[in-house]
Amino acid sequence: MLVLTRKLGESIAIDDNIKIVVVQIKGKQVRLGIKAPKETKIHREEVYQAIHDQNIEASKADPNSLSDLADALRNKK
Repeated sequence: MLVLTRKLGESIAIDDNIKIVVVQIKGKQVRLGIKAPKETKIHREEVYQAIHDQNIEASKADPNSLSDLADALRNKK
Protein backbone atom coordinates (compact mmCIF):
# COMPACT_ATOMS: atom_id res chain seq x y z
CA MET A 1 0.00 0.00 0.00
CA LEU A 2 1.27 3.42 -0.93
CA VAL A 3 0.92 5.91 1.94
CA LEU A 4 1.04 9.63 1.14
CA THR A 5 0.87 12.72 3.33
CA ARG A 6 -1.23 15.64 2.11
CA LYS A 7 -2.20 18.95 3.69
CA LEU A 8 -5.50 20.79 3.40
CA GLY A 9 -6.08 21.80 -0.23
CA GLU A 10 -3.42 19.43 -1.59
CA SER A 11 -4.28 16.64 -3.97
CA ILE A 12 -3.31 13.24 -5.33
CA ALA A 13 -3.54 12.32 -9.02
CA ILE A 14 -4.38 8.79 -10.15
CA ASP A 15 -3.71 8.12 -13.81
CA ASP A 16 -4.66 11.04 -16.01
CA ASN A 17 -8.30 11.36 -15.03
CA ILE A 18 -8.75 10.96 -11.25
CA LYS A 19 -7.90 13.62 -8.68
CA ILE A 20 -8.40 13.36 -4.92
CA VAL A 21 -8.30 16.60 -2.92
CA VAL A 22 -8.20 17.10 0.86
CA VAL A 23 -11.04 19.59 1.31
CA GLN A 24 -11.44 19.59 5.10
CA ILE A 25 -9.71 18.26 8.21
CA LYS A 26 -11.79 18.27 11.38
CA GLY A 27 -10.58 16.34 14.42
CA LYS A 28 -10.06 12.72 13.36
CA GLN A 29 -12.01 13.13 10.12
CA VAL A 30 -10.69 14.05 6.72
CA ARG A 31 -13.09 15.14 3.98
CA LEU A 32 -11.98 14.25 0.48
CA GLY A 33 -13.17 15.56 -2.85
CA ILE A 34 -12.87 13.20 -5.81
CA LYS A 35 -12.90 14.25 -9.46
CA ALA A 36 -13.29 11.28 -11.77
CA PRO A 37 -15.17 10.27 -14.92
CA LYS A 38 -18.83 9.39 -14.34
CA GLU A 39 -18.23 5.76 -15.31
CA THR A 40 -15.73 5.39 -12.43
CA LYS A 41 -17.32 3.61 -9.47
CA ILE A 42 -16.44 5.29 -6.18
CA HIS A 43 -17.74 3.99 -2.84
CA ARG A 44 -16.81 4.15 0.82
CA GLU A 45 -15.27 0.80 1.79
CA GLU A 46 -18.28 -0.31 3.88
CA VAL A 47 -20.67 0.43 1.00
CA TYR A 48 -18.40 -1.37 -1.47
CA GLN A 49 -18.27 -4.40 0.82
CA ALA A 50 -22.07 -4.47 1.19
CA ILE A 51 -22.49 -4.32 -2.61
CA HIS A 52 -19.90 -7.08 -3.03
CA ASP A 53 -21.61 -9.30 -0.43
CA GLN A 54 -25.02 -8.78 -2.05
CA ASN A 55 -23.61 -9.65 -5.48
CA ILE A 56 -22.12 -12.87 -4.11
CA GLU A 57 -25.47 -13.84 -2.55
CA ALA A 58 -27.36 -12.98 -5.73
CA SER A 59 -25.03 -15.14 -7.80
CA LYS A 60 -25.76 -18.23 -5.72
CA ALA A 61 -28.36 -20.02 -7.77
CA ASP A 62 -30.97 -22.20 -6.12
CA PRO A 63 -30.95 -25.48 -8.07
CA ASN A 64 -34.74 -25.72 -7.75
CA SER A 65 -35.17 -22.25 -9.23
CA LEU A 66 -33.01 -23.15 -12.21
CA SER A 67 -34.93 -26.36 -12.73
CA ASP A 68 -38.26 -24.50 -12.53
CA LEU A 69 -36.99 -21.92 -15.03
CA ALA A 70 -35.84 -24.64 -17.43
CA ASP A 71 -39.26 -26.34 -17.18
CA ALA A 72 -41.06 -23.05 -17.81
CA LEU A 73 -38.94 -22.35 -20.88
CA ARG A 74 -39.53 -25.85 -22.24
CA ASN A 75 -43.29 -25.49 -21.78
CA LYS A 76 -43.37 -22.17 -23.69
CA LYS A 77 -42.51 -23.89 -27.00
